[in-house]
Amino acid sequence: MIERYTLPEMGNLWTETYKLKTWLQVEIAVCEAQAELGYIPAEAVEEIKAKANFDPQRVLEIEAEVRHDMIAFLTNVNEYVGDAGRYIHLGLTSSDVLDTALALQLVASVNVLLERVEDLIQAIRYQAQQHRNTVMIGRSHGIHAEPITFGFKLAGWLAEMLRHRDRLVRLRQDIAVGKISGAVGTYANIEPRVEALACQKLALQPDTASTQVVSRDIHADFVQTLALVAASIERFAVEIRNLQRTDVLEVEEYFSKGQKGSSAMPHKRNPIRSERLTGMARIIRGHAVAAIENVALWHERDISHSSVERVILPDACILTHFMLVDITDLVKHLLVYPENMERNMNVYGGVVFSQRVLLTLVGKGISREEAYTIVQSCAHQAWNKPDGNFHDLIAKDSRVTQLLSPEEIEACFDPQHHLKHLDQVYQRLSI
Repeated sequence: MIERYTLPEMGNLWTETYKLKTWLQVEIAVCEAQAELGYIPAEAVEEIKAKANFDPQRVLEIEAEVRHDMIAFLTNVNEYVGDAGRYIHLGLTSSDVLDTALALQLVASVNVLLERVEDLIQAIRYQAQQHRNTVMIGRSHGIHAEPITFGFKLAGWLAEMLRHRDRLVRLRQDIAVGKISGAVGTYANIEPRVEALACQKLALQPDTASTQVVSRDIHADFVQTLALVAASIERFAVEIRNLQRTDVLEVEEYFSKGQKGSSAMPHKRNPIRSERLTGMARIIRGHAVAAIENVALWHERDISHSSVERVILPDACILTHFMLVDITDLVKHLLVYPENMERNMNVYGGVVFSQRVLLTLVGKGISREEAYTIVQSCAHQAWNKPDGNFHDLIAKDSRVTQLLSPEEIEACFDPQHHLKHLDQVYQRLSI
């Protein structure tokens, strides 16, 4: 991922140095397990632990000659360790180290993502609490529908992020899989007990039935889950973008002092962060497709997945992390305009209360078809006219006034009727 979108908290987990550190961590865990089972001398393991090190630049130099990253790494480690190095990687194949170490990186990444998801949950919860009674119009198909509150809209966001938190907790467990089973996964040259002990030391579970690699459905699940998190962030961002439109302007991204929106038009205050988040979600969805393509490998192993994962796994983690941090800050500092919400809701004289008038007329004994015709006629007369006033048309329509009193008509236009059960939703979410 480019530096522009890489934050150190996550970016540090995907550096070459961190990767090689996890490789060494796996190799040492296997050595310790081998020693505990009596396969290699305990004093050799102590020497390995004391001396083992690597130089990322030196590893690259060796790789340029041998054209094999794991051999280059082991060669460099042995330059530090000396004679005891002959016990490192004993009975292993490269994927034992690569896949097990990758699990460590992915678990560490999920831990960071969970922290940032929690930050977003709290930011949404706070705004939902602040605006639980801020009345606005709900929209379907982009068209005014019936009243809701901004807090209710945010409650949906909160519920979504709580589900993502659960998904990431599950994912952290599912991705924590190692394999120390040797070439083609048969344990021919290393015992399953070594795998069990080594994985225990690394806080991983042994893969149930690995081939020479851990099956890539696990990694596809990982990237798809991140893509789903990104899709939700995109949903929030698209909502903000729509509500920030000049002709709506019910919410707005915070515009800092000195910020400029356009090189040509000084008046512009553009939803640039929401637009950026929308674009980023597209990238992660694309990575999810690539991760699914990685599942089908030849026989017990090929490396067609490797080049893909070098790009998509760090990119997906780094970009999801950036998106979570960015949307959290955006939500925290979101500008909300209740007066514009009220104005928009009452456009055309409260035409959005048409269903309430319809149901009240039906309650007086006329057919739904007749009531619908009356209400739709008044609504369409008011619709898209500068002086259109649905309330006045209803209040003056003899077909209505012979059935409803002025007080009953006024009650139809009370937005509180639409909000009377929202507390049940808020209670479910502790808002």
